[in-house]
Amino acid sequence: MNSWELKALDLEARLPEILSSSDEARAIVLDLAAGESLSEHEVHERAWLVVIDGAIEVTTAAGERASGEAGLLVELAPGERHELIASSATRLLLLLTPWPGNGHPGAMTIQQKLYTRRHAAKRAL
Repeated sequence: MNSWELKALDLEARLPEILSSSDEARAIVLDLAAGESLSEHEVHERAWLVVIDGAIEVTTAAGERASGEAGLLVELAPGERHELIASSATRLLLLLTPWPGNGHPGAMTIQQKLYTRRHAAKRAL
C-alpha cells in the first residue's frame, strides 16, 4: 500500500510530481498559481482531474464548461481537447488511465516514433 497526504506535499508551482505510475494508471499532483492555465491540449489517456485545494475552470473544445473548488471531479475522454484555468492558487490531482494511452509517445516503438517525427517534419514545411 502507498499513501500520500495531498495537501501536505511540498511542491513547486507548475512542476508536476508523479506520485505513482504503472501500466494501469499514473497519478500526478500539480500546483498552479491564480490565473495560471494549461492552454488547450489533450492527453492520450482518460483523465480525471480532482481539485484538492483552490478552484479551476475547465473548458472543452466543444464548449462544455465545468468549474468548482476543492472536491470538484472532472472526467475527460482520451483525446478530448480542453483548457484549464486556475481561478485561485490550486492543487490538482490528475489520474491518467491506462498509462501510457494509445498513441502516447511513451507507448510507441522506436520505429513509430521515427515515423511520427518524420511525418511532423514534412507537415512543418
